[in-house]
Amino acid sequence: MDEPNLRPDIAWPAVAIEVGIRSLRNHLSRYLDEVKEGKAVTVTEHGRPIARIVPIEQARSTLEELIAQGVVTPARKAGEALPEPIHGAGPVSDLVAGQRR
Repeated sequence: MDEPNLRPDIAWPAVAIEVGIRSLRNHLSRYLDEVKEGKAVTVTEHGRPIARIVPIEQARSTLEELIAQGVVTPARKAGEALPEPIHGAGPVSDLVAGQRR
């Protein structure tokens, strides 16, 4: 039987458990209790992570996860309104050519 491997998870959450598929299947209730306590369960297949089970209130979007990891920087201010559209009588290529002169 695989036993959970408790280790700090730098990105989030503070404590994570790694478990193989067979152990997860055999002890699902136990691992779901861990999730209820706020821990994340990383499911592995042949030692490689393939899925993560996290408490529903802690689930983050991909964007939130990238921000937490420091890969993405959020905007400093709320989005601004788009500029008014340009209406032209001819093809767009004529408008672009006119802008380049």
